[in-house]
Amino acid sequence: MADFDLVVIGSGPAGEWGAIQASLSGKRVAVVEREPVLGGTAANTGTLPSKTLRETALHLSGFKARGLYSVDATLRHEATVSDFLFRERRVKQIERERIHKNLQRHGITLFQGKGSFLDAHTVQVTHDGAVVATLAAPTVLIATGSSPYRPPLYPFGDPRVHDSDEILDITTLPRTLVVVGGGVIGCEYACMFAALGIPVTLVEVKNELLSFLDAEIGQLLRDCMETLGVRLRLGQVVESAHVPESHEEPIRLKLSTGEVLEADQVLVASGRTSNTAGLGIEALGVKQGKRGQIEVGLAYQTAVPHIYAVGDVIGFPALASTSMEQARIAMEHAFGPGKRTLTPILPYGIYTIPEVSMAGDTEESLRARSIPYVVGRATFDTNPRGQIIGERQGLLKLLFHRDDMKLLGVHVLGEQASELVHVGLTALLTGSTAQLFVETCFNYPTLSEAYKAATYDALDQVRVSSA
Repeated sequence: MADFDLVVIGSGPAGEWGAIQASLSGKRVAVVEREPVLGGTAANTGTLPSKTLRETALHLSGFKARGLYSVDATLRHEATVSDFLFRERRVKQIERERIHKNLQRHGITLFQGKGSFLDAHTVQVTHDGAVVATLAAPTVLIATGSSPYRPPLYPFGDPRVHDSDEILDITTLPRTLVVVGGGVIGCEYACMFAALGIPVTLVEVKNELLSFLDAEIGQLLRDCMETLGVRLRLGQVVESAHVPESHEEPIRLKLSTGEVLEADQVLVASGRTSNTAGLGIEALGVKQGKRGQIEVGLAYQTAVPHIYAVGDVIGFPALASTSMEQARIAMEHAFGPGKRTLTPILPYGIYTIPEVSMAGDTEESLRARSIPYVVGRATFDTNPRGQIIGERQGLLKLLFHRDDMKLLGVHVLGEQASELVHVGLTALLTGSTAQLFVETCFNYPTLSEAYKAATYDALDQVRVSSA
């Protein structure tokens, strides 16, 4: 039996930074990780690997530089799966090492094994069926993350049928690929494989991609994906999947329209399930949702007040960035004043090709609340830096309140969108108006100048309508 002030179950972004926050408050902290490596989904199967593969696909295909310099900037040999996964594996290793050193530097004790509750204050750690340790603490933080949901329709034991974790273990690049699911993960992987020249078909039950996006941006992304070569089958469901034993025969997916898709490999991206199985929280009275999501309050307390839960295990928004902040807020509440809550304005980054990022309101949300607004747009193909780097598709879209020109929403499509959005995010959080961008002197030439161009576009529209 070992006594701590806090036991954290899980070492992903939420677990790591929850542990660090408690350590900074002078608390004795233990972290329990069931996998042989640290970092959870973010470091090993999700966030960092998929974004690294995106950059790899762009590099290997020469996509960014096609036609810019009078010659094709593509590799002279066909990319192999080893080429594709080389950088991804290196990035994962570096992140695992960083997390280990960070925990070590803050005096946090690490236990490798599966954590489960013996009672509300005691966590048992087992490894290969043997008890490694029994940890007692007045506070416990659950940060066990989530795993890909596996619809029973698909035989995931076949090496050609993948979920979003297994796709990182492919031994050969697909000749053709069907992606089932048009959420963020499905769209990202569809784009990166299409950029490599692989024929990709994406099947999505809804009639639109990523319906939370501003509709104009969503349509632009759809157009860009089709230009990239992704065949879209929207508003359709896979009714049956035939996966023959012979790998020489194609996989056949029958859609609700009767169309039969043939593919060499299939990626199923049908959402995620919280990793709560085996924790033993049901007996404690911790409440859960349909796919295991733990129910929490504003400070991320469960129905058992000294047990907190953060990150993907509690469901939406299930972002690495928000998971870190949730963990910090939860531990501030557990060991300090605990008055801070998560900001209501969050950035969303989607690493498709091109990238999409947003913060704040969409046109649709403003119209639904009858808020008068004006739109300012700036395209990257008319931006000097955009011309230099060959950014043909980019768009910055700003939404201002028509009466006082307060910024209400920021939407970016194009390379570096997930970086550019932070300029607008800061303006949103400070309640700034168009005057901020009018008075700001941006470096030249930069894509950030688009903020000034989009602001003047909005101001011009107000002048015209007022004349």
